Amino acid sequence: MSSWVRVVVGALAASTVAMTAACAPASLPVDIGPAPTSSASQAPLQIEGTSGAPPTLDYQKPFDVVRSGSRTVWPGTGDVLERDDPVLLNLYAQDGRDGSELQNTFRTAPAAYTMTEQSLGNNLFEALEGKRVGARLSLIEEQDGVPVLLVVDVLPARASGVEGAAPAKDLPQVRLDDLGVPEIRIPRGVEPPTELVVHPLIRGSGQQVRAGQILTVEFTAVRWSDGSVVDTTWTEGTPPQSAEIGIGRLVAGWDQGLLEQTVGSQVLLVVPPQDGYANTRSRLAGETLVYVVDILDAHKLDPHKAGAEEEPKKKEG
Repeated sequence: MSSWVRVVVGALAASTVAMTAACAPASLPVDIGPAPTSSASQAPLQIEGTSGAPPTLDYQKPFDVVRSGSRTVWPGTGDVLERDDPVLLNLYAQDGRDGSELQNTFRTAPAAYTMTEQSLGNNLFEALEGKRVGARLSLIEEQDGVPVLLVVDVLPARASGVEGAAPAKDLPQVRLDDLGVPEIRIPRGVEPPTELVVHPLIRGSGQQVRAGQILTVEFTAVRWSDGSVVDTTWTEGTPPQSAEIGIGRLVAGWDQGLLEQTVGSQVLLVVPPQDGYANTRSRLAGETLVYVVDILDAHKLDPHKAGAEEEPKKKEG
């Protein structure tokens, strides 16, 4: 990850919002036995709660895994998951012996995978195969004598919603390929705006982004001066990025422009130097930057984790 990205996402390597949750597969799921079957364990397991928050699991402890399996808690209504597609998941797992927490990406940021057995493990891959974005699944397995109760929420991996009006002719134009990767074209012979421009290209149907939430995004950034790509998360092997929004860790253009946008949206930001890297040592200090940002998830950071480390300051490039 380039130094520029570290600036944009608020130096997450040192922050309480560690990028590892979104950048690399989490400790679970792994191959923990035979592939899941359509038959659920005979032990009753009740799962309650809404999307965007950790579920509540109700069961008799210790939990007795009679048969490994998976089931759909609720179906999704988004795109069907296809092999080799990017997959973004929230994962919550408990030790069925005493209800202790084994994993909880709701505390940090969603985990990015690819829709393959190698990335997900056989169990989760087969459970997710044919499911839609928005689904919540549960998996029951036993690993080394430990009953593992895993709940999985499938998040969107690209913006999805109602298409907005095209930007004015004196603003950058955006085209998307079949995978949702944006191409940004700067208008020729036009001086960049001197004030922040915020233009929703797609309006998602999720919750509004609030200050202090963990925002998970895909984005591409280019220079207005020559249209060259500064950085992008859309390259192969690069996961979505996550950071706290609205508290001064990001450039002002992001903190101002993405608040109150809705999850699922795609937003065009034109960020003049004073809302970007002016008065810093960054190579981008004098540049007007153009971003296209897909908002994939936003949730509040767990307060106990937030207090675990000192808040880092935004780095200069």
